[in-house]
Amino acid sequence: MKIVVRARHTVVTDDIRKRVEAKAEKLSRYLGEIQTVEVTLDMEADKPFVEIVATARKKTTFVATARDHDMIACFDHCLHKISEQIRRHKDKVRNRQSLPHSETVDSGEE
Repeated sequence: MKIVVRARHTVVTDDIRKRVEAKAEKLSRYLGEIQTVEVTLDMEADKPFVEIVATARKKTTFVATARDHDMIACFDHCLHKISEQIRRHKDKVRNRQSLPHSETVDSGEE
């Protein structure tokens, strides 16, 4: 999984960059098909703004944004949003898979 951390209108310290990369790496626990994670850290009107774009196989894209008073808290909130999107996506895909034919057909034994 490729993780890209970008900064706009601010300077990202190595401590914040390492923390963001470590937490973004944990997204692969929810869905192993994630290929890239792009994290954009921005300062808009003196408030931190974070956007996470995760791209998985089969052109599946997850996007989450958050604005808060602290950059780390903002990133954590955004990470929670995207993990919920991934969880809902997995539930939807899993529910489409039906039971095997052998379990749906009555075997006639009574």
